[in-house]
Amino acid sequence: MAGRTKYLLDEDDLPTQWYNVVPDLPEPPPPPLHPGTREPVGPDDLAPLFPQALIAQEVTADRYVDIPGEVLDVYRLWRPSPLYRARRLEKLLDTPARIYYKYEGVSPVGSHKPNTAVPQAYYNAAEGVTRLTTETGAGQWGSALAFACATYGLDCEVWQVRASYDQKPYRKIMMETFGATVHPSPSDLTQAGRKVLADHPDSTGSLGIAISEAVEQAAGDPNARYALGSVLNHVLLHQTVIGEEAIKQFELAEDTPDVIVGCTGGGSNFGGLVFPFLREKLAGRISPEIRAVEPSACPSLTRGRYAYDFGDTAGLTPLLKMHTLGHEFIPDPIHAGGLRYHGMSPLLSHIYELGLLEAIAVPQQECFSAGVRFARTEGIIPAPEPTHALAACVREALRCKETGEQKVILTALCGHAHLDLPAYNAYLTGQMVDNDLAQDTLETSLAGIP
Repeated sequence: MAGRTKYLLDEDDLPTQWYNVVPDLPEPPPPPLHPGTREPVGPDDLAPLFPQALIAQEVTADRYVDIPGEVLDVYRLWRPSPLYRARRLEKLLDTPARIYYKYEGVSPVGSHKPNTAVPQAYYNAAEGVTRLTTETGAGQWGSALAFACATYGLDCEVWQVRASYDQKPYRKIMMETFGATVHPSPSDLTQAGRKVLADHPDSTGSLGIAISEAVEQAAGDPNARYALGSVLNHVLLHQTVIGEEAIKQFELAEDTPDVIVGCTGGGSNFGGLVFPFLREKLAGRISPEIRAVEPSACPSLTRGRYAYDFGDTAGLTPLLKMHTLGHEFIPDPIHAGGLRYHGMSPLLSHIYELGLLEAIAVPQQECFSAGVRFARTEGIIPAPEPTHALAACVREALRCKETGEQKVILTALCGHAHLDLPAYNAYLTGQMVDNDLAQDTLETSLAGIP
């Protein structure tokens, strides 16, 4: 296989089960709590927001969950996705390392997000729901849910973080093409949005605010439910098709990853790639380093507090034990809109606390430098989010150049940037700046954790 660039699976190799990492962990993660009683939430507490099938997946103790045939039929539009060997990037870096990337930009909306949007829409439609509400940062999740809702005949209403709504108008057009209604957040359509606008009329928004608006709308409509694009257990569960496929593809490559790197905002892309490999590591079959990469402007793992906090700004969600910057935190409007979330997945936060993965924070100019290098060698312009992982890959590959180590590096290229080109324009024209989180801002935000 000398010189081989891509490793492809047949549709018959598509995983038929999602993998739940919880049963394989040394100890289970802390449960979500009711904010009033501080007791673990039950199914009835979540019923106004999610269908019963997803609630069951959120708390399941089963190691594997069958993927419905109707979902597999839609997955086949783009899955299995390819695994690439980044030989041209390796040559540019003059590194002995071998770099692989699992490319999720082949999906209908150009990212990994439909891996969970499709089953979420399917389960809601199966239980008679007619409308889904959601938030979106960069617009990748909103686009995915709009596509999934069109597939199953559901209405879709999206609150897009104002900074991204203004930066990325074509995302709005994509969502509307699939039939969704899109609002900038904060909006005057919800009590949560009006409160923010009253205090901050020029607010650039946050995922926490957008979540509050979408949750408020869903909770007030018996025919509606809320859909979340990251963070929760069932979302990360659905994404494990990425890692399960990658394991089979590494068998084709006759190789094994030594370092697995992924960008982290809420955690779905990272968890989807990593969890199946973590299973193999916990079983003693492989021993890769696992590294999460987040933006310096929104460093929940590296600088946040591990505590119970709300998943949204208005405090409408259950309390989640996670690495958080505080639910009132408003990140700078960096171009990686999908990573601008105040909290990290509770499951990933727990795994981090167990010492099973490491985390670093990277400034956005270094990320876009890596993204441009990647585009000019591999031919794909990566979305702003995975440029964070690529920056870490470049760091690792250059270390290998210094040491002579022939490490195998794997990352998830979770989407392309065809609708994010204004971000690259800002970098190429010298207008991009690095936004490091000031300590006093962090301390003020952390003080609001309940």
